[in-house]
Amino acid sequence: MSDSAGLQFVSPYAFEAMQKVDVARLAALSDPELRLLLPCLVRMALCAPADQSNAWAQDKKLILRLLSGVEAVNSIVALLHKAGGTNGESILVSQLQHGLTLEFEHSDPLRRLRLALSELLAIMNKVSDSNGEFFLKSSELFESPVYLEEVADVLCILQAELPSLLPIIDVAEALLHVRNGEWFLCLLVANVPDSFNEVCRGLIKNGERQDEESMGGRRRTEALRQLCQMNPSQALNIRAMVIEECHLPGLGVALTLDYKPDAADEAVSPLVSYVSGLLLGTNGKVRTWFSMFIRNGQQRKRESSSVLWQMRRQLLLELVAILPRSRSTHVPNDSDMDTDSSSGYSGLREEHVVKASALLRLYCALMGIAGLRPTDEEAEQLLQLMTSRPPATPAGVRFVSLSFCKLLAFPNLVSTPEQEQLMVMWLSWMIKEEEYFESAAGVSASFGEMLLLVAMYFHSNQLSAIIELVCSTLGMKIAIKPSSLSKMKTIFTQEIFTEQVVTAHAVRVAVTNNLSANITGFLPIHCIYQLLRSRAFTKHKVSIKDWIYRQLCETTTPLHTQLLPLIDVYINSILTPASKTNPEATNQPITEQEILNIFQGLAGGEGGVVRSRYTITTQLLILFYILSYEEALLANTKSLALMQKKPKSYSPALMDQIPIKHLIRQAQGLQQELGVLHSALLRLLATNYPHLCMIEDWISEEEVTGTLPLLRKMLLTSSSCKYSKAQLQDAFQNVLCGGPMLLRILEHLTLLSAGDLIPYAEALTGSMGLLLEDGVSRRILQTVNKLWMVLNTVMPRRLWVMTVNALQPTLKLLRQQRYTQNDLMVDPLIVLRCDPRVFRCPPLMDITLHMLNGYLLASKAYLNAHLKETAEFDRQANLGLSGQPDTPEVTREELKNALLAAQDSAAVQILLEVCLQLRGGGADDSLLSNVQPVPEIPMRRQVGGTGAHGECEEEGGLLSDLREVQCLICCLLHQMFIADPNIAKLVHFQ
Repeated sequence: MSDSAGLQFVSPYAFEAMQKVDVARLAALSDPELRLLLPCLVRMALCAPADQSNAWAQDKKLILRLLSGVEAVNSIVALLHKAGGTNGESILVSQLQHGLTLEFEHSDPLRRLRLALSELLAIMNKVSDSNGEFFLKSSELFESPVYLEEVADVLCILQAELPSLLPIIDVAEALLHVRNGEWFLCLLVANVPDSFNEVCRGLIKNGERQDEESMGGRRRTEALRQLCQMNPSQALNIRAMVIEECHLPGLGVALTLDYKPDAADEAVSPLVSYVSGLLLGTNGKVRTWFSMFIRNGQQRKRESSSVLWQMRRQLLLELVAILPRSRSTHVPNDSDMDTDSSSGYSGLREEHVVKASALLRLYCALMGIAGLRPTDEEAEQLLQLMTSRPPATPAGVRFVSLSFCKLLAFPNLVSTPEQEQLMVMWLSWMIKEEEYFESAAGVSASFGEMLLLVAMYFHSNQLSAIIELVCSTLGMKIAIKPSSLSKMKTIFTQEIFTEQVVTAHAVRVAVTNNLSANITGFLPIHCIYQLLRSRAFTKHKVSIKDWIYRQLCETTTPLHTQLLPLIDVYINSILTPASKTNPEATNQPITEQEILNIFQGLAGGEGGVVRSRYTITTQLLILFYILSYEEALLANTKSLALMQKKPKSYSPALMDQIPIKHLIRQAQGLQQELGVLHSALLRLLATNYPHLCMIEDWISEEEVTGTLPLLRKMLLTSSSCKYSKAQLQDAFQNVLCGGPMLLRILEHLTLLSAGDLIPYAEALTGSMGLLLEDGVSRRILQTVNKLWMVLNTVMPRRLWVMTVNALQPTLKLLRQQRYTQNDLMVDPLIVLRCDPRVFRCPPLMDITLHMLNGYLLASKAYLNAHLKETAEFDRQANLGLSGQPDTPEVTREELKNALLAAQDSAAVQILLEVCLQLRGGGADDSLLSNVQPVPEIPMRRQVGGTGAHGECEEEGGLLSDLREVQCLICCLLHQMFIADPNIAKLVHFQ
């Protein structure tokens, strides 16, 4: 409001003196300053005080001495006297003979009070009747420059003496509707300093939602701004009230512009912090309210008095202040490009980088959220800032990323060919300097990955993904039209990043060291993933296998979420060609030797000591890759057969070298860090390796890893075993005469962990045949069984093969006939072609039954996979030869089911016959005679097997070996019948 421009307002110094009643400060005021505070000082001096202390008595004397020389005090004393003693008569003026100013001049103090009160009450009534519509009341009394001070004195005395009739908030509202109202308001509040917050809150609460839209809003804002200039210490509190009420947004900006902090923050200015907080905060109501202020403010003509234009001017000044000194709109030549970045052409100073980033985000919010349309000058300076080259620091990397995303979000900032060339050169500089920035700044996620990712999105026309990337980097949701990116797409795909350049560059990008979920931002893995999805590598014949292998080797926990999708899309690119016209356009799979290198140190696969230079994360990811690859290969057999293409499967020998069970066991303890990888591995195992997911194994693992075994292991004084493998083998050789020594070694081995037992596995299983001799202690057999079960938790497949070979009949052992894993999966009944004495040795029979159950499950999975793998290719081959399919698919499935049923029923029949008390040649016609060369199952005699126990055994009593074997067999049969009731029907039928 310009109508109060020439008037003197109360200074902050004077207001603080009044607030604290600092008489010494008041005495230091000049006469014009003191004149404004006379109403309050006179009331202090004349009214009876509540404070009766000597200190106040001395201060009161000083105030009286201060007032003694001021002429205007007498008229105020008279006003105070009349206001306090009206004796019940009406104080209002009934009629005027002359103009209000003339009447005021000629009146005595009492009539002056009546004149001012009448005028003020009339305005207050009109305000209450206006229903919020603003009006400006023309009043001689408040406009005459000669009597302003006298009218102010009357106003202050009236409000002080008649507070119930004239509430200070209502008086403040009324003063907004007269000329010089803000001056009167400041004087009124200065003379009642305790009312400052109350008056301000009332004015804000009654204020307009958008203050610059109306004259009333602008007058209210100016009045509150003057009040805060009088009491600057409360300015930020008043600003907080503005945000709380969502009224008068211009006032909040104006107070921020006026705010002068004691210690200036070099990083970010108060204005940038305030506006950023409103637009980027979590309060949606505040964001909408302030955005409306920006939008509405732009619709009016540019006015220097507008708070919005003051704000824009200040922001522009701050932006220009941090620009490199010699930045200009000219496009530098090649020699400029080669100069050092610190030479001054476009080097952003390190202390300005954070401020520059804050300004960029603020302008993004103003333009993207609040709809600010930048002027040509603002757009030019913004582009100059965005294309500046910061130092190689983490803040510099952040600044470049923000600048790049702002270019994508607001491509209209680049409007001339010169500006477009400047942008292209800056993008080229980004590509050139990316590696240096990443190494010098010490960050894993630099802007190079973002460049690559955006280029790939442009090539695959994934504009929505670019918009999502921009919004997440800027940290705000901006409405970006995909059509606005057409110019940037052309520049990227044709000038800077052709698809061939993208793929060639991506392969050369270094992998992320120790990649984990703790490393945030856009990494090379995101770029490779997108390129694999778009099949760019196969299209341009660029090998990506080595890069993926190196990245998988550089992983750690917690698992990065992009690794599993990367493996899935890589497998898809190996098996599925990029196009039907070019079926050879596929990526190469990881070689078997590279896979074996990951598990080096796990010597002998599941039989080695776990010592590898690769992390458990890498090993689990490679395992996930192999299992997923094999599953995908089977799932795609139909499409691969149609293309006459048969990718190579990984050999069974390779799978035997990988300690699957040991890895899964370790993954079980890292479920939190591995995320979905653990569950994905379990799913793949249950499908492809059901014999490694038997319920009995999980239960036995609980026994191995429980509290009691841990307490027993505490008895070990050293983690290393004091007995060697040779000692164990020697003890087995002397089992009959040196049983106590063998038992001592075996008992010590039970204290070792499953991993530490692995070196003893071969010695343990290789000597099992010796335990079938008569006179071997039952305790030795039970301890061997216990150790075998512990080893089964870490190396089941290799352990089973060694055990089956060790328990062969004597004749086969002499021939040195050795079975392989594949032999046992094709024919699980080999397990029962063991030494017949096993059938009467319960601890070893328990092991045999466990292996039989596992191989029956493995055989099912093997045949299912074999059927899927060969069906389509055989069908295509038959079609090519005769034109008709030889064997329908249904017939193959039926043959497989019949074979599995025959296997199961044969196993059941053999086990049932093992349960019989066979003597002499009574078994000649049995199934058992078909798998056993020896027609009789001999009874074993154990140590102490005489007397009553021996008699029990001869009679087949409850404590005999036969009875125990029967219990074990019946338990397994019961489980088999529950799993598949058809087996029971089939056996019954047979």
